[in-house]
Amino acid sequence: MSLTAHIPSHRKPRRSASKLAVRAGVAGGVLSTLAMAGTASATPSTEPVHETTLEMPVLDMDLAAEVSSSVTKAAENTRAAAVDGELNALEETARTGAAAEAKQLKADAQQKADAEAKAKAKAEADRKAEAERASRSTERTSLQSNSGSSSSSSSSTPKGNSSAGSSQGKGTVTAPATGSAAAIVNFARAQVGKAYVMGGTGPSSFDCSGLVQAAYRQAGISLPRMSQAQSSAGTSVSLSALQPGDILYWGSKGSAYHVAVYVGGGKFVGAQNPSTGIVERSLSYDKPTGAVRVL
Repeated sequence: MSLTAHIPSHRKPRRSASKLAVRAGVAGGVLSTLAMAGTASATPSTEPVHETTLEMPVLDMDLAAEVSSSVTKAAENTRAAAVDGELNALEETARTGAAAEAKQLKADAQQKADAEAKAKAKAEADRKAEAERASRSTERTSLQSNSGSSSSSSSSTPKGNSSAGSSQGKGTVTAPATGSAAAIVNFARAQVGKAYVMGGTGPSSFDCSGLVQAAYRQAGISLPRMSQAQSSAGTSVSLSALQPGDILYWGSKGSAYHVAVYVGGGKFVGAQNPSTGIVERSLSYDKPTGAVRVL
């Protein structure tokens, strides 16, 4: 027995010849099969090829009509939706424009109403102020008027002539007016008791400047219509040197708010306000600011 018999060898064991032969045969067979398949695919087959034809389904006429109708209806619905959308947009635009226009009209109307209300309030305030100035305390005025009439009669009439004093107390002038002044005074007194109407020029009603204008027309004298212009007519005179027929005014000259006719004896006739109408009053009832003489 060899000494190295139990020492394992490091060499790989050789494969047996029979296994190698089997593997070589299998590989050759595979290669032959591949070669025959390639040749068969390259050479056209002599046998006829049978093609299979698929038969497409034929649409029924009713089904085709239904499909066509559906397509048409869908198109109509799409077109109707587009039209509705456009109409809605137009309506919204019109609604917005109308709202803006209505808002502007409302603002204009409100502004106009406010302006009219302010003008009306101012006119009412002016009328009330005029009425207040023209309508003092009746009791106080009556006492002052009686006192003034008494002193006037005692200074211009001899004592014992009671009839003359009584006449003076009723508003007659100490020195009777003559000529044009008499025509003016007589006309003014004839209107006492008639109504006061703003803008009135007679014959049944007057306002203050309408009465003065109508009175002077009796003397053939044409005066401006408004009290402001009438207060600037003629020549300014002192209230202590008045003569029958003079024009009395209240307020500033050239911008007077009230006028009347001096009838003598410390009295005037004027269209005062709607509550009193045309009256004859003493100067102490509502002392005028100034006077002008046209005659």
